[in-house]
Amino acid sequence: MSAKLQQLETILRPVIEGLGYEFWGLEFRSQGHHSLLRVFIDDAEIGVSVEDCEKVSRQVSGVMDVEDPIQSEYTLEVSSPGMDRPLFRLEQYEEFAGHRVQIRLRMAFEGRRKFIGLLKGVEGEDVVVVVDDHEYLLPFDSIERANIVPVFE
Repeated sequence: MSAKLQQLETILRPVIEGLGYEFWGLEFRSQGHHSLLRVFIDDAEIGVSVEDCEKVSRQVSGVMDVEDPIQSEYTLEVSSPGMDRPLFRLEQYEEFAGHRVQIRLRMAFEGRRKFIGLLKGVEGEDVVVVVDDHEYLLPFDSIERANIVPVFE
């Protein structure tokens, strides 16, 4: 996790948890003079509504104005993780073992960067995924992005 993401999480996690929501994760995309900060919140019992996102957005916006950790213009989005929820922490990979995932790595591993398969869990600092009957141990630090792949039956 980059220093900027760590700084943002340190600032925002207590605000979100103080409002009674689970801090799921965040994305920060710096795009020149205008950036995007996307914050994911969850509530395992009742889910997240648009009103919940608005409530959190107002609080996060106020804290961001005071703390001012992003020097350029940015857009703030607050969202639920959704069915194709992104995975940010090793605990989330453990929680969703048994689900289909799509993982993109920063650098190629065994000749590929993209893996779509069954998430088996975590071994140490590696994420275990089975793709076409082949088990891969992907170093957590090399994962650029990972999402649950929804299965509709």
